Amino acid sequence: MRFSFHSYFNSQTLASLKSILNIFFSFLSKINPMARNPPSNNPPPFDPSEPSNPISYPLKTLEELESRAYFNSFHLPFNKASVKLPSNELPKRPRLLVCHDMAGGYLDDKWIQGGNNPDAYAIWHWYLIDVFVYFSHSLVTLPPPCWTNTAHKHGVKVLGTFIMEWDEGKLLANKLLSSTNSAQMYAERLSELAAALGFDGWLVNMEVSVDVRQIPNLKEFVSHLTESMHSLVPGSLVIWYDSVTIDGDLSWQDQLNEKNKPFFDISDGIFVNYTWRENYPKQSAEVAGDRKFDVYMGIDVFGRNTYGGGQWTTNLALDVIKKDNVSAAIFAPGWVYETKQLPDFQTAQNRWWALVERSWHVSQNYPLTLPFYSNFDQGHGYHLAVEGKKISETPWNNISSQSFQPFLEFSGESTGGHLKVVVDIKEPSYNGGGNLAFNGTLYDDFQFSARLFEGKLQLADSPVHFTYSVKSNGSSLLGLSLEFTSAIGEQKSVLVASSGDSLLTMTRFVRHFDNVIMPHRVTKLETEPSWVIQESSIAMEGYMLTKIHAVCYMLRPEVHKSESQGKTMVFSPEKYHAVLGHLAIDSRTLNSDFPPSTSWLVDSNFIKWSSGAHGSRKLNIKLVWKSKDGKTHLFPKYYIYVKKQPSISIAEPNGSLQLVQEYLGVAEVEAFYVSDLVVPSGTSSVKFIIQVCSLDGAFQKLEESPSLDLDVQGL
Repeated sequence: MRFSFHSYFNSQTLASLKSILNIFFSFLSKINPMARNPPSNNPPPFDPSEPSNPISYPLKTLEELESRAYFNSFHLPFNKASVKLPSNELPKRPRLLVCHDMAGGYLDDKWIQGGNNPDAYAIWHWYLIDVFVYFSHSLVTLPPPCWTNTAHKHGVKVLGTFIMEWDEGKLLANKLLSSTNSAQMYAERLSELAAALGFDGWLVNMEVSVDVRQIPNLKEFVSHLTESMHSLVPGSLVIWYDSVTIDGDLSWQDQLNEKNKPFFDISDGIFVNYTWRENYPKQSAEVAGDRKFDVYMGIDVFGRNTYGGGQWTTNLALDVIKKDNVSAAIFAPGWVYETKQLPDFQTAQNRWWALVERSWHVSQNYPLTLPFYSNFDQGHGYHLAVEGKKISETPWNNISSQSFQPFLEFSGESTGGHLKVVVDIKEPSYNGGGNLAFNGTLYDDFQFSARLFEGKLQLADSPVHFTYSVKSNGSSLLGLSLEFTSAIGEQKSVLVASSGDSLLTMTRFVRHFDNVIMPHRVTKLETEPSWVIQESSIAMEGYMLTKIHAVCYMLRPEVHKSESQGKTMVFSPEKYHAVLGHLAIDSRTLNSDFPPSTSWLVDSNFIKWSSGAHGSRKLNIKLVWKSKDGKTHLFPKYYIYVKKQPSISIAEPNGSLQLVQEYLGVAEVEAFYVSDLVVPSGTSSVKFIIQVCSLDGAFQKLEESPSLDLDVQGL
């Protein structure tokens, strides 16, 4: 891809500087033997067969691909995506593809069990996206599972990248296309990888010229890759990038035409290069015929010769593409992050994606099924909490931990006063590491509405239960506005009100909603009383839940008394502050039933002890577990803890020994690697606890969770 040259240039520049420094130090040592040698801080070569912190990494040679070496990697089981797509079908409409390329890829996102950067890059506007491509300049770019997990949760397909470029790419292409059998074999290897790791296909970028005599084998490669992907992964995609032509020339066409259509005809779509002209989308649609939605017109957000200029005018290109009824491919939306757009990443990201939404449309809907749960976690933060209690204050990042992301608009709709709605990763959370915070001023007799979700949840005859956690100040109240649509198009609005004075609430809202529901249960946490859990139920058989909004309001008796007496009273706006910690929707009234700890098989391998400072030891160990009944699909993640048992018990006055569990991390698969765990001197054993989390956001009690005991070994 010509438009991704910035990433290549950066990596080449760094390599060149390093080479120059080495030459300089070598020359210096010859003229002055006392001169200091160049610093040696290079880590040992990466050996994927050796146990280490699980990471995602690309394949860089055809030999790696052909030999299936990846399937012998220690990291393989950790790289498998755990979340399935809710639907395999692409919609019959213009689609939005997003191609993520950032500084060569595999940055904070390569650490499968998470990193420690609370400012790590993430995407959270998934409701606008249909297809996500993970891009790098390596031969075979395998998407880190964090992206696949989160994209799949939101209904978005994920593609890896197969790329050949520059002089090295020509040599690789000669080998790939040396015969029909070779082309088929490499296509099958790519399909095997996608199926094994759980992503949905490939972007094929042959950015090299090809001997025209090899074009038949290139067509065989693309055709066989498409067929084998469809066979192994139903609903998968192979998208051809507008690069080499049917004549073998590396010539970007910037449109679909006779030079690249033969590749389009044997694949699932084409990613058109970004330097197109205004009439090219329409011309491409005419060439594509009834497959016009499979034409993805490229837009480079960095703005290098792209139509409309990219950056803060990316919407200009989107408007043209949408008008001509083809699809769009946005390249490098991380521009906002890489160029440090003001005033901060959160604000700039929300503003930029708001431009996209205004030009395009909402692509995904949720909730679609029950249970539905969101704690508004963006996949990075400064702490972690479980049911209002902090379990870690260590900064972290892990895109796999993203919950369903709200459809927040860049500015909310207010009928009085002014409130700002943001995902707050610093305020103490109810679950995970994020909240929705509502701050500002509000008049007593007005309410503020903020869009949360747009769903297509068909309701049956059983009641649906809404549970949400709120933390607020003073008279700040927070409820939920629900919109339902019947099969014949009849619409009804329901307010799930906050706890409070029922009469005042009804008086206030009865003329604004078809129904007002008060919570049937309100609970304050004993450990964190500032959190209030509100539970309400509603039966709407035959209706579809289509919209969920947060409603912020205040109640004061004198306001409503004056209304009933026909008096006019003027009040100044008051400060409003409320935090929404989570939202759960389910058809069940009871909490999750977790299997007892005895129903799990917990084991370990790759155990390694080493000496540490002050008589301590360090432990590396891989934990593995599985449910005896095989129903692990009910559990999307697991929190991992450790307890360290002293050799000599120092009892509490009541005779018991209080051991505090230490949070280690989160796993999305049934395995977790513990690296360099410090075990203090005088510790006799360690207990690893695997806390199970269910789809409705509930956590198993620690004392009832599966665990593994391990005696400390001497050296």
